[in-house]
Amino acid sequence: MSSSPSDPSRREPTDGVLRPSDHADSAAASESDDITQPQLGVVGWARWGWRQLTSMRTALVLLLLLAIAAVPGSLVPQRTADPNGVTQYFTDNPDLAPVLDNLSLFDVYTSPWFSAIYLLLFISLIGCVLPRTKHHWKALRSQPPRTPARLSRLDDHRTRTIAVDGDPDAAASAAVDTAAAQLRKSGYRVARYDGRGTFSVSAERGYLRETGNLVFHAALVGVLVAVGVGGGFTYTGQRVLVEGQAFANSLLDYSSFNPGRFVSGDTLTPYSMTLDQFDVSYVPPGQPGSGQAGDFVAHVTTQAPGGDPQDGEVRVNHPLDVRGDRVYLLGNGYAPTVTIRDADGREVFHDSVAFLPQDANMTSLGVIKVADGLPEQLGLLGFFYPTMDVLPSGALTSTYGDLEYPVLTLRVYEGDLGIDDGTPRSVYTLDPSGMTQIAGGDSGNPALQLMPGQTADLPNGLGTITFENEAPAGASGYDGSVKRFASLSIHRDLAGPWVLAFALLALFGLLAALFVPRRRMWVKATPSANGVSIEYAGLARGEDPTLAAAVDQLVEKHGTALPSQSRPDTDADPRPTGPEAGSPTPSPSQPDTGKVD
Repeated sequence: MSSSPSDPSRREPTDGVLRPSDHADSAAASESDDITQPQLGVVGWARWGWRQLTSMRTALVLLLLLAIAAVPGSLVPQRTADPNGVTQYFTDNPDLAPVLDNLSLFDVYTSPWFSAIYLLLFISLIGCVLPRTKHHWKALRSQPPRTPARLSRLDDHRTRTIAVDGDPDAAASAAVDTAAAQLRKSGYRVARYDGRGTFSVSAERGYLRETGNLVFHAALVGVLVAVGVGGGFTYTGQRVLVEGQAFANSLLDYSSFNPGRFVSGDTLTPYSMTLDQFDVSYVPPGQPGSGQAGDFVAHVTTQAPGGDPQDGEVRVNHPLDVRGDRVYLLGNGYAPTVTIRDADGREVFHDSVAFLPQDANMTSLGVIKVADGLPEQLGLLGFFYPTMDVLPSGALTSTYGDLEYPVLTLRVYEGDLGIDDGTPRSVYTLDPSGMTQIAGGDSGNPALQLMPGQTADLPNGLGTITFENEAPAGASGYDGSVKRFASLSIHRDLAGPWVLAFALLALFGLLAALFVPRRRMWVKATPSANGVSIEYAGLARGEDPTLAAAVDQLVEKHGTALPSQSRPDTDADPRPTGPEAGSPTPSPSQPDTGKVD
């Protein structure tokens, strides 16, 4: 049918061909070039945002951001783990430290930006896991899919024909029943699908793969919850104990204490702990590794309210459990006992002062501060040498970690210790900027040098100082003449067992998701006048290099259970190809169906 010349839709005006009114290039459409976008309301935008947040891509991005956000926590000291390091960082970097502090880089793991990433990742994972869990639950309760009409289209396909003496339909049904029993025994979920003139069984397995995937993601959520909630009930404290000194588990008795958000003084478990003795064994001189420490053991006595004292040991990497708290050994050293008396002989200071080791031979540095009892405050900066020796340069050093020739040297400063204004000062450092050196250095007086049991006069007639000999009566040499100290870390982590459990669960889930194959198998039997034709086929979801071997195994196992079978085939097309088309032997590329054309 042709249009007439008078048809207006076919007219050709001077400005071009006239388009239909609904055409994109029509005159009506060209009157306005604006593109109308669908309008999203509050609910629409909320739904769009939720879908973006709960996508797996967003979860992976947030997980990567969380890992990147944690990097600053390992580059700069954190207040929760190293408050002294933060103080030192402010001293060393007075211009940069306030900027980093404003960015919460000294409190990375409690900062608003880190918490925001943490919470978004938490919500994203939950949004990913819940819908997939619901879908997976429905899939677990559903039947395997129906048998495809043409199994020969699948890559892993095998056929064989068996001869039967009786009813072909009964033989075909029995063959499928046998296959169903074998597949069910191999862990497949099976369903019979018999049609007009065919009998088949559909089987599938590998849902553990998706289950493992969901368990892995759910375990990650569990780890996040355990760390977030359990961290609020976690606390860590440090305490230095000298031999014979006791410690009570209270806030006032800690040297430093880092509590969780929900920890207070009332939540601490009450108990006491006393350091009875600290033993260190050294490799004797003349042997390989001479001077190296072989073992550290802190012998302690713990006691709970109303309970009997309990003996315990704290070793390196072997913490002691005390009513849920884990006590770790961080360090050790010597604590010389020093007594200072004024000019009238009155005792103004007596204590065992921890000296911090500076090298492997236990050359140790310590500070003694006398705030009251003398005309001026006194500060003493000392070095302790367990086995003192003189270097060719004239400097003193220690050549062995054990007490063979202990010597204590002290530089003395007089003046303001800087503690009267309430500013906290470390007990291990001395700021001599507001003090005058009266012994050692350029003071004009030699540094004090003492051995256990010796007493020396302080400069300017201030009094005397005694290096006490702590050796028991009758002891030979210097054994036991200087006390030792142990630096202990008391840690309670309620989240630790939960994090470990969820981490193991995530590991098992990941292994299942990676190594459990998901596949479907079909066995189809078609009766005919010549016998029963049986087809085997497999289909994998994803990569499954073992699928072909699994189909071959099914063919072999099923074939041994059948009463009679022909040679196994790989294709349903019985037509021979090649130069000898009339030969009863099929070409290598064609299957054998048990009959010859």
